[in-house]
Amino acid sequence: MDSGNNIIIIAFTNKAVKLALTLANKFNFRVFVPERFIELDSRLSLIDESLSEWTGKYFNNSRALIFISAAGIAVRAISKHVTSKLHDPAVIVIDESGKFIIPILSGHIGGANELARKIAAFLNSIPVITTATDINNIIAIDEWAVNNNCVIENPDSIKKISGALLENKSIGAAISDLSQKIPFSVNSQPDKSSLQDNSMGIMISNLSQITPFSVTLFLRPKNLILGAGCNSGVDPSEFESAVKIFLEDSGVSILSLKAIASIDIKANEPAFIKFAENHNIPFLTYKAHDLQALPGIFTSSQRVLQVTGTDNICERSCIMAAGSEGVLLRNKFVYKNCITLALARDKRENYN
Repeated sequence: MDSGNNIIIIAFTNKAVKLALTLANKFNFRVFVPERFIELDSRLSLIDESLSEWTGKYFNNSRALIFISAAGIAVRAISKHVTSKLHDPAVIVIDESGKFIIPILSGHIGGANELARKIAAFLNSIPVITTATDINNIIAIDEWAVNNNCVIENPDSIKKISGALLENKSIGAAISDLSQKIPFSVNSQPDKSSLQDNSMGIMISNLSQITPFSVTLFLRPKNLILGAGCNSGVDPSEFESAVKIFLEDSGVSILSLKAIASIDIKANEPAFIKFAENHNIPFLTYKAHDLQALPGIFTSSQRVLQVTGTDNICERSCIMAAGSEGVLLRNKFVYKNCITLALARDKRENYN
């Protein structure tokens, strides 16, 4: 791990603080300490409230919390703030001698197991991994999804899928683009003709209308780009509704959106900004001359060309964002004469 990425250490003893600074030097973690240690190093930050208040402040705003302390201290500190495996940060406990690295929360989706392994490798210590799939050398689907930029649509199915794998049962695996291979190994990988014979399986797809198994765990790859244009001042809620109609009609999941793209003169458009914030995706903009220079066949409008400098905003911008291997999935869609939308796919997935 090359940078802290909003990972925080809290240490309570002199030995723990020294260990925390060693980790901070390597990984750029931020370190919090009680007042009596604050003068030891300029990189240290002060805990100026109770442990419960401190934890409440940083629990939902950090990628990971690392307690160099007894496990009981960490458990009591986080107990009131734990909500779900989809949203909780990784929490790790390290003894002050650095012998054991123990993930205690969000081992897979939050990345605690992976982070523990990396810290342990650096310290030459022991990562204490307790999740059943890991100790049985079975793929952790939720961890795989995070590492491969997929969103888990129905996390309640993870337990069923993992339980089946732990019991050595056969499950299916499928991907919507059948020209690709299944990117991980499970007990059974049926071909297209036998999908319906499997009662349980994993589906990697941005298509919302494919359900190949009775119990299907959907992993939505974030590989779709939404291209957008609109009249100035379009209401954000109306734009949200337009996108949902467009994506439902296109048969794709909104969870697969990787970015929203438009022309740079729309960089401050409230509806686009709000949509990007709501769905935690970047809002990308491009200059008119770059969009117009993009090779390809696009729906052309002389009026748009005269006003903006490019003959099409939504199609060209989503292809620009999708990169050299991008594919236009849907041409310009006009909503109430005030919003235009297009959809492209970034084909640069690289499943591990």
